Order: sequence, then structure tokens, then C-alpha cells
Amino acid sequence: MTTPTVTARGAAPTAGVPAATRPRHRRPLAQWGFVAPAVLFMLLFFGYPLVRNVVMSFQHYTPKTFFTGEAPLNGFDNWSAVFRDALFGKALWHTLVFTAGSLLGQFCAGLALAVFFTRRFPLNGVLRSLILLPWLVPMVVSGIVWRRILDQDTGVLNSFLDAIGLDGHTPWLTSPHMALLSVILVNIWIGIPFNMVILYGGLQEVPRELYEAAALDGASGWRTFRSVTLPTLRPVITVVLVLGFMSTVKILDLILALTDGGPADATQTLGTLTYQNSFVRLDFGAGAVVGNVLILISAVFAVFYLRANRTEGK
Repeated sequence: MTTPTVTARGAAPTAGVPAATRPRHRRPLAQWGFVAPAVLFMLLFFGYPLVRNVVMSFQHYTPKTFFTGEAPLNGFDNWSAVFRDALFGKALWHTLVFTAGSLLGQFCAGLALAVFFTRRFPLNGVLRSLILLPWLVPMVVSGIVWRRILDQDTGVLNSFLDAIGLDGHTPWLTSPHMALLSVILVNIWIGIPFNMVILYGGLQEVPRELYEAAALDGASGWRTFRSVTLPTLRPVITVVLVLGFMSTVKILDLILALTDGGPADATQTLGTLTYQNSFVRLDFGAGAVVGNVLILISAVFAVFYLRANRTEGK
């Protein structure tokens, strides 16, 4: 008499191989399959240019190198030549002033507008959309337009000042004492919309109960802003300042469109100095050195940012 064999429901289809162990071997491969394109992209478009730029800063790299491929190492000659150049120190100072002034102006104006637009009034959305226009226009176009506006002889701004009885002959872009301030003001105008949008989004996430509690305690508007709004916005403010720093410290196109680094190198920054060394003087080694200094400044700022975030998280 033959007894039929009944397979238990849920039994493994393959004897001796647990079902849970088979996918586990494939899981790392699948994870690397998703990560590999991003890693490859970073290595090709960020890692290789970064390493190549560092190597170039220790080479005698000239236009002849593009044809012969010969770029002999010259040690720290490029670095010492750049650091001995008085223009490097001036460009570094201008970069710090330009970045600090732009960040301060953009943040303060953006925060004020963000707080203003949290109130409901007619055409609120329309006005917010219009304020975004400076951010959407390409920076080169903004620079060219503002160069025409700030022209000493035919500019709209001087014509307006002359019409209302003020000094209408201010050399906004042609005076070494005014040029850097003018460039900072134009960059503030461009960066206000970005700050406003990010901070406005952060303000929408502040719990209304906090404002109600502050009102019940009799807190004034300024006290509420200082004790409720700013502490709650701290993570958003950090993001805004970091992104603003990264985009401002390396600005090139706006300054080239407005002043081309002049007059008398009054608006020369590390970004424009990199361009001048590499593509005007054709000293690619010196240009690589200044570019590496810019990268180092950004890296130091990023480290402080990560440490601050880690401290806040604890």
C-alpha cells in the first residue's frame, strides 16, 4: 500500500537552502547597483577635476602643454608666486567683504520680506511671484542691465537722482571707492528672492500655538520674534546661510559683467583672479592655485557647518 507524500504548506521549494538566506546575498549587489551611477558621476565630474586641479597647481602648465602634453613639476613655485603677489591679498580681502556684505544684506532683506508676506492681504501671491524675477533672470543678464542702470553718464539711477535734485553724477562702477559697494548691492538684489522663499517656507512650519502662548504672556512683537520665530527658524537659517555662502564666495559672471574686476582691481575677487590667471594671462598653474584656495575656504566652512549641525542634534 502506497502512502501519498504531502508537502507542507510554506515549505522551502529548494531543500537545504533557507529562503531567508538567498536574497541576503543579493542585497548588497542591489544596493551598490543603485549607488554606483551616483558614485561614478561624482568621481568623473567632481573627483577627477578636483585632483587634476591640485596636480596642475604643482606644474608648469602653459598653452604649449595642450599640444605637447608636457607639464613638468615645479614644486611650490606657483604657490609662492601667487602668495607673493599683492593682488592675491587684495582679492582675498575683497572676497571676504563681498561675501559677508552680500550674505548680510540678502538675509536681512529676505527675512523681512518673508515675515511681511506671512500676513494675508490682497495680491499677496502676485507680489511674491514678482519678487522672484531677479532670481530667475540669468546672472550675466542682470549684470549687463545693472551696468546700464549704474552708468555714470547715461544711467537711469543717476538720471533719477538728478531729476529729484540730488547728485546725479555718482561714479557707481568707475570709482575704486564705490565699485565694490555697487557690486555688493546688485548681488543683494539678486539673492533676496532665494532667501525670502526659503525663510517664508520655514515660517509656515512655526506652530501657531507658540505665537498664541506668547500673546497670552503679553510678549511684544519684537520679543515674540526674538524668542519664538528666530529659535524655531535656526535650522532653516543655517541652510540659507550655507547655500548663500557657497554660491557667493565663487561668483564670477556678475563681477565680470559689471566691472571686469576693475577699476584698478577694486572688485577683484578670488573667482575673478582665477579667471584672469588662467584665461587672460594663460598661467594655468597660478589659476589652479587660486582655485584650490577657494575650494579650501569652502571646505573649512563646510566642516564648521557640519559640526554645528552635529552639536544642535545632540
